Amino acid sequence: MFLAQSPLPGTSAGGLPLGGRSARERRGSTLKMRLLSALRSSQPVGFAYFAAIADASMILITAYCANSVWGLLNFGYFPPAESVAPVGFAVAALVIGTGVQRAEYDLQFYLRKAGQTARAFGVWNLVFFVALALGFATKTTSEFSRGAITVFYFLGYASLVATRRAVVDLAYFMLAKRLMIPRRLVIIGFEDRLAEMERTVTDFGVGVHVVNMIALRDNQAYLADDLALAAAAVRMHRADDICLAIPWSRQEVIESCTAALLRTPAEIHLDADRLLERFGEARFVRLGAIFGLRVTRPRFSLLQRMEKRAFDLIVASAALFALCPVLAVVAALIRWESHGPALFRQTRYGFNQEPFKIFKFRSMRTMEDGAKVVSAKRDDPRVTRLGAYLRRYSVDELPQLFNVLRGEMSIVGPRPHAMAHDQRYFDRLSRYARRHNVKPGITGWAQVHGHRGEIANDQEMLSRLQHDLFYVDNWSLWLDIKIVFLTVFSPKTHRNAF
Repeated sequence: MFLAQSPLPGTSAGGLPLGGRSARERRGSTLKMRLLSALRSSQPVGFAYFAAIADASMILITAYCANSVWGLLNFGYFPPAESVAPVGFAVAALVIGTGVQRAEYDLQFYLRKAGQTARAFGVWNLVFFVALALGFATKTTSEFSRGAITVFYFLGYASLVATRRAVVDLAYFMLAKRLMIPRRLVIIGFEDRLAEMERTVTDFGVGVHVVNMIALRDNQAYLADDLALAAAAVRMHRADDICLAIPWSRQEVIESCTAALLRTPAEIHLDADRLLERFGEARFVRLGAIFGLRVTRPRFSLLQRMEKRAFDLIVASAALFALCPVLAVVAALIRWESHGPALFRQTRYGFNQEPFKIFKFRSMRTMEDGAKVVSAKRDDPRVTRLGAYLRRYSVDELPQLFNVLRGEMSIVGPRPHAMAHDQRYFDRLSRYARRHNVKPGITGWAQVHGHRGEIANDQEMLSRLQHDLFYVDNWSLWLDIKIVFLTVFSPKTHRNAF
């Protein structure tokens, strides 16, 4: 059964040749289809070369410009290009090598506009760290101006982002003007799943054109006939890709489909099972002799952990140095207003659900830390008059900078809840425990989106959890910097603070 179809030029709606065509016309049509197929198969490679050359060219130009600007400002003349060429070539080679290793020059990478800035930030910092390490190891860092290298760092990152965004826009422009040929896709599956996909088939993806949707009858007696027709349709449409929209539990049907469709030259893809739709990081990996599907993001690499720890130490140390007088004044005011310690310590779960003592300025008349902890409510009588101001502007959280220095917390991460509240939601929300796959933070992705204050029901906690898991699965140093910026300047951050 054909639910949707885009006939080839020179064919009827059912794909049959139109009468009256001469042998020359048929040969011309066949040659045209072969040329289009060759272009579709070669354009990803050509685009990858173009994108890599664009990155390398812009890096070399930026290196020369940075060195020239620094030389003109400090010495009054343009230094020779040869003095900065080794740095430019080394950084360009590292960027391209990193991009190839991470498949960032694939055409599909440039068909995703979101996240280009963050990915470029990660690549650029990694490359500069490696370049500096190589320069130090080879004792060549003294041959280059530190000022010029600093200008190159900032100017180069801006140029890399601008170049990649320009290439993204170019890819979209070429697809819109049909200067690039989209891949032809045939979707095969059972009627119920195809009915769901038909509603979104027009937005299936940039660079992909669905030429046919073929429904299989859910009856083993008809499966062989349906698959023979499906294979004929794939050949007729010269499809580049086949998507099998079949539940993974129907293993015998999938095996029959692949056996029949392997005879066609199209790439075969298995549609993600509905169970996996919530796992954006699902990847096939090999663990020794085991080949399986990884459904969560892998633990941060050593370099990523070092990068995040360095960020935490720099920000926490700078904040404590700048805010030291404020912390002293707040502690004195707390002691003056009411009896009791200035600091409040409470047990929370950290990374890997390991307990630690969190530091806060005392803002309430009670200091609960047991099996029953009552969350603060709006106009809570337990909150002191000074405590209300501290909580409103999150000043009570500042002592957690010491937790960051001790390695128990991070500047950015999911906010740690009281252990009593954690125990309550471990069983209610299946993915709640994944919040502890990273260190808890002073601020987080949920907080800058206004998810603060009392949690009245499971739905509110679920919404907060979804933001926390987005951070866990999409962490980058750029995202940490963005969250810190929003914490300081976004009004949403303090909207529900009380």
